[in-house]
Amino acid sequence: MSLAAEGPWVRKSDMPTTRTFFATSMVDGIIYAIGGAPGSRSIVEAYDPTADTWTKKIDMPMGRQEFSASAVNGVIYAIGGWRSTDLSSVEAYDPATDTWTKKTDMPTPRSDLSTSAVNGIIYAIGGYRGGYLPTVEAYDPVTDTWTKKADMSTPRAYFSTSVVNGIIYAFGGWIGSSLRTVEAYDPATDTWTEKADIVPYGRLGLSTSVVNGIIYAVGGFDPTWIVQAYDPATDTWTSKPDLPTPRAWLCTEAVNGKIYAIGGGTSSGQSTPLPEGVVEEYSWLLAPRRTPQAMDAKGKLFDLWGRLRVTN
Repeated sequence: MSLAAEGPWVRKSDMPTTRTFFATSMVDGIIYAIGGAPGSRSIVEAYDPTADTWTKKIDMPMGRQEFSASAVNGVIYAIGGWRSTDLSSVEAYDPATDTWTKKTDMPTPRSDLSTSAVNGIIYAIGGYRGGYLPTVEAYDPVTDTWTKKADMSTPRAYFSTSVVNGIIYAFGGWIGSSLRTVEAYDPATDTWTEKADIVPYGRLGLSTSVVNGIIYAVGGFDPTWIVQAYDPATDTWTSKPDLPTPRAWLCTEAVNGKIYAIGGGTSSGQSTPLPEGVVEEYSWLLAPRRTPQAMDAKGKLFDLWGRLRVTN
């Protein structure tokens, strides 16, 4: 299969610090790339898609990797992760003042989780702590408190979540093997519902972003170049133009109808980042429609033994 750029993908300015196992959040049209591996970094860099430029910001107090971040009311919350051990730490970054503030710890320390925000509440979902977790805990930034919620049906780590119409969708992940499973969480009823599996492959180390109510699942293992779109209204999947730079452990953010695929790594089972902090922009408005095609996975799948972990 050709890995050349196709259709709407455009190369943009590289992230200054190449890394993997990091997190991103978007505030007021600016994407903030935080922490990551190797070395449980504390670095924060901000990307302006309009100017196609990067700016260094103040470091986070506790460097970390394999964590998740979500924004509420213009403040970014970095939650959990790994720094020599699984973390419960929560730190809040205010882009307006370029400052960090310590917040109440998450009840369950864990790494490799995913977070999403609905109606001002952040939901910390799944992850790893001595085993793969189904745990869901909700954080209220206003009261700085945590509340236990209904467990996810399938415990998992290395997955991704996105929100459409107040529903959180959890995609793929790892539980001794890569998962095709998709589940939807309704915070209003505190219930989980199974949805159509990812086809045709299980995915882990992927990233998801939403444009016009469609969730785009980008990269991950395996294959590392695949891009698919999930429509929650019809519970169906559609193939999209391949990612020009194959990778996993990347982050994606949607800004003004375009998706930005940022950083990541290419080594299966490792945290080796790309030689450059590659940023590629995908415009769904320009994306050609195409019929999903079967792909030969022979030689492209990998065995992942034990837990993926970076140690200092």
